[in-house]
Amino acid sequence: MKAFATLIATLGTTTKTNEKVQALEAYFLQASNEDKIWVIALFSGKRPKRSISSTLLKGWCAEQVNIPAWLFDESYHTVGDLSETIALLLNKEDTQISNGKPLHYYIEKFIEIEKEPEQVKKDFMLHCWQTLATKDELFVFNKLLSGTFRIGVSQQLMVKALAKVTGMDTSVIAHRIIGNWNPLTTTFGTLMNASDSNYELSKPYPFCLAYPLDGEPETLGSITDWQAEWKWDGIRGQLIKRSNTFFLWSRGEELITDRFPEYQSIFDALPDNVVIDGEIIAADKATPLPFALLQKRIGRKNVSNKLMTEPPVSFFAYDLLEYNGEDLRQQPLQQRCALLKEIVANCNNPLLNTSPEVVCQTWEQLAQERTKSRDQMAEGFMLKRKDSIYQTGRKRGSWYKWKIDALTIDAVMIYAQKGSGKRSNLYTDYTFAVKDGDKLVSFAKAYSGLTDAEIAKVDSFVKRNAIEKFGPVRTVKPELVFEIAFEGIAASNRHKSGVALRFPRISRWRHDKKLDDINTIEDLKAMLAVYGNGVE
Repeated sequence: MKAFATLIATLGTTTKTNEKVQALEAYFLQASNEDKIWVIALFSGKRPKRSISSTLLKGWCAEQVNIPAWLFDESYHTVGDLSETIALLLNKEDTQISNGKPLHYYIEKFIEIEKEPEQVKKDFMLHCWQTLATKDELFVFNKLLSGTFRIGVSQQLMVKALAKVTGMDTSVIAHRIIGNWNPLTTTFGTLMNASDSNYELSKPYPFCLAYPLDGEPETLGSITDWQAEWKWDGIRGQLIKRSNTFFLWSRGEELITDRFPEYQSIFDALPDNVVIDGEIIAADKATPLPFALLQKRIGRKNVSNKLMTEPPVSFFAYDLLEYNGEDLRQQPLQQRCALLKEIVANCNNPLLNTSPEVVCQTWEQLAQERTKSRDQMAEGFMLKRKDSIYQTGRKRGSWYKWKIDALTIDAVMIYAQKGSGKRSNLYTDYTFAVKDGDKLVSFAKAYSGLTDAEIAKVDSFVKRNAIEKFGPVRTVKPELVFEIAFEGIAASNRHKSGVALRFPRISRWRHDKKLDDINTIEDLKAMLAVYGNGVE
């Protein structure tokens, strides 16, 4: 635990990529295999299910340091992080004495006591709080229960460090750690053994991601070197068929095969040992439908026959990653896509389509086509170098997303709520309204888009101009006007305004506008009529 706490402290105090990789490399060189497998799991999003609630932790800590619950809550709001609050209140004096327990002991103990009586959990926690050697260890121990490690370590950095330690290629390691493996039953040796032929058949490849295009596309060079495709609004996924077994993975590394049972017909038509990258889209065969319709399927584990037709879904194939069991990612995009088109054509399945290439002779012509994006139910274009390999993660220079401009509307802030974590003492979550005659109607919430300086000014305004209090929410004078940007708009029966926005955020603070200048509910409904994406 001491070595892991030191690692977390080092990673949290540097912003330099090389220093983070070096810290990870040093840790992996000296840690036990049992601890290594858990660090890989923690940093790749496989944190075990929480076994002790934050309410219990707060109560036990307050009891231990003999303070009332309200004082604990005030301390928590000031610090902004539960794990750090507990570590500070326990006032641990750092010592050189260690109880010698390794990281994996604590994690596996949490799992072991998950269903034990509350007293068993309390005894374990109090013993650990008393015996851990340093404040850093205490903080990290609490973090194993209460939250993720927000330390700016991407999975890609961990892969680089593991590659240096093991001597394996980064693409191989990235492939090994993705998927549905369990750190309780998978050893470090098994996970890193690239020659092991018994690895899970279901494992997807790490997704290749695109950078936003900054500036004009002419900066990319000749348009003949680039392939343009519509940027569809759906769920990125990989279709996998290996050893006559079918899997569907989302980009979030979630196995979602059961949620799209209609894809069984695609599986039946595909040749064996192929992996296809693409997008799950609400579509009538090859015609995309609004993303809002697809939201009905998200999170549904039991899919009825009615839900499979309302809406219907298709898979739009982008890329071919594996064929006849051979990894094709190092081959040029143009070559991969040519073979992909043959496979899709031979399948002759209405639910499986290739994403059509948009061919133009100049960037100006492509820019004109881009203005038709919303008519195509698309967000703009994907631009990919025709000679590009399929890389791991987001790499600059090969793939770009050229999105259309967001929709915007001017609105006034009417409610504010404090944030969480480091912003728990600031009002950072806002609700916005437009005019409906003489009334104001709320229509969106947003909590991103402002600078730290602007957040501080808004926070000061809220504290000086709060009118009413509803739990953590404050009603404020309707004076601050902001431009709200969003990607789409849909009719909604759940909102008073009758509309729901997709990805709302603050694009700018309109210091130049007053309450009388904001948009109206009629303006929103007019946008719904033009850009409406179905019903939420």
